[in-house]
Amino acid sequence: MALKRGVNRIRGGGGGSRSAFILLVFFCVFAPLVFFVGRGVYIDSSNDYSNGSVKQDLDWRERLAMKSLRSLFSKEVLDVITASTADLGPFSLDSFKKNNFSASWREVDTSVRHTQNQTTSGVMNAKRDITSKGGSHQKAETPAKFYRRQLREKRREMRANELVQRNDDTILKLENAAIERSKSVDSAVLGKYSIWRRENENDNSDSNIRLMRDQVIMARVYCGIAKLKNKTELLQELQARIKDSQRVLGEATTDADLPRSAHDKLRDMGQALSKAKMQLYDCKLVTGKLRAMLQTADEQVRSLKKQSTFLAQLAAKTIPNPIHCLSMRLTIDYYLLSPEKRKFPRRENRENPNLYHYALFSDNVLAASVVVNSTIMNAKDPSKHVFHLVTDKLNFAAMNMWFLLNPPGKATIHVENVDEFKWLNSSYCPVLRQLESAAMKEYYFKADHPSSGSSNLKYRNPKYLSMLNHLRFYLPEVYPKLNKILFLDDDIIVQKDLTPLWEVNLNGKVNGAVETCGESFHRFDKYLNFSNPHIARNFNPNACGWAYGMNMFDLKEWKKRDITGIYHKWQNMNENRTLWKLGTLPPGLITFYGLTHPLDKSWHVLGLGYNPSIAKKDIQNAAVVHYNGNMKPWLELAMSKYRPYWTKYIKFDHPYLRRCNLHE
Repeated sequence: MALKRGVNRIRGGGGGSRSAFILLVFFCVFAPLVFFVGRGVYIDSSNDYSNGSVKQDLDWRERLAMKSLRSLFSKEVLDVITASTADLGPFSLDSFKKNNFSASWREVDTSVRHTQNQTTSGVMNAKRDITSKGGSHQKAETPAKFYRRQLREKRREMRANELVQRNDDTILKLENAAIERSKSVDSAVLGKYSIWRRENENDNSDSNIRLMRDQVIMARVYCGIAKLKNKTELLQELQARIKDSQRVLGEATTDADLPRSAHDKLRDMGQALSKAKMQLYDCKLVTGKLRAMLQTADEQVRSLKKQSTFLAQLAAKTIPNPIHCLSMRLTIDYYLLSPEKRKFPRRENRENPNLYHYALFSDNVLAASVVVNSTIMNAKDPSKHVFHLVTDKLNFAAMNMWFLLNPPGKATIHVENVDEFKWLNSSYCPVLRQLESAAMKEYYFKADHPSSGSSNLKYRNPKYLSMLNHLRFYLPEVYPKLNKILFLDDDIIVQKDLTPLWEVNLNGKVNGAVETCGESFHRFDKYLNFSNPHIARNFNPNACGWAYGMNMFDLKEWKKRDITGIYHKWQNMNENRTLWKLGTLPPGLITFYGLTHPLDKSWHVLGLGYNPSIAKKDIQNAAVVHYNGNMKPWLELAMSKYRPYWTKYIKFDHPYLRRCNLHE
């Protein structure tokens, strides 16, 4: 009755009374049962006590205990005791079995019915742990623990597979992102000139080629380590595998280019690398070797960049064979003409200040023809345009012959030879005197000059030796009867009518030009030596630079302010090149300092000779497009995406062009 009252308290009471009652039941009832369990009695908790069935092999003590239990407790009490065994902690039967308190206790084979029918047979077979060997005592795993262990193992396996899959996906995403970034990079970067263009780039996306190249790199690493550790046989094997892989790779750029033996070479190299890894792998040594290889590769890249810069500068200085051929053929045919046929029409327009005059100084016949053609094709009234071309004596005949054969509509052409300007001599022109000096010749032609590094290569261009480049500072002397003139470089094309430029009010300034100080490297401190006191006292290092190529000059204001005299003064001070390097832009910035009127940027877009990232919209909206830089449109190293803007003004079916193999 006391136990029944305890059961009622458990149903309606708190946790404390429940725990006390369970402890009482254990000492009163379960303590004797421990003895029987240790002897081999196992009560199946899943059995229904109401059926009164017990195992037939119980001895008389066990039958007596079962009768006592049934007489003492009702079915409700037995159910509570069964449900509460998990709360007994160290006093539970499982705890007694685990700790093996008595050497006489032994574990008994049993068959347990599991609630899940699918795993019943597997759990029962795994549960059997028969003490068949000479009374040795072994611990048995309960069905519940076995099932939980299986679940844990399955979860671990699933988690491991998930992590491996996630890692593979991450690596694949990183590789794809790296490939996309490499595709977006153009080899021609700002300020650096390279002959490699996007169409020549190789994505190298084929896995076998990449794997073979990676294998060769790792084989070289292990070769260095093998040499350090005197592993002669392994070293020879790795070297042989490297040669085989390099022979298979050859000039292949895709997996399709590889021979059939490539897979065998991949396998052989993989085996050699596995052997090397087992014998030689040392994290510190491998890291050091890779770092050394990286430094060596970096030095090679710098050397190749320097060589590339030199070759690009060399290519920019040369005249392509087809253009040279064109000049020679035109020269021959010009001298076959009679003197009467060598004259241009409309000679009276040359000095008419009411017309639109252009100054173009060039020794490139094809480039000059593009400038003239593009200007006339976009002009509203070509008859009012006058082109003053000045060239050297080598190209004077060719320039005349081309425009005699291809007159630009009703526009006026005037061609002159710079060598016939008798007033332009070394006694009057400081730069001409400097160019004829021994020091300047040594600077240009002495290969072992201390300053002959790649950084000075662009200043060693033959155009700086030509007076055609410096003639822009003598415009009033060349055209004394003109009031305004538009100066054009020969590496530009005109896309709009330029006559509105003559209506721009320069506000008393001499030079109308587009400023280029949107970037920091186009300010005065980029071009002038501000460590020199003469420069530092007279100029602002942050003053905005501007561009040659399309400049409107007011020749009246030029004469009034004696611009040529200012140029001579600073040119004399720079005889030893201490104020600026060679070129015409630095002295132009000095000469026209405070005398330049900024034009709208849409008049003149620059950079098509070096900048691959100019917006297409900016190019199409520009009145003048300038190929300043080394990648001139008539050279093979020109950027292909900009070249069509220039070639559309050339008639490649012209007989002279066909005979000289000039084509798009």
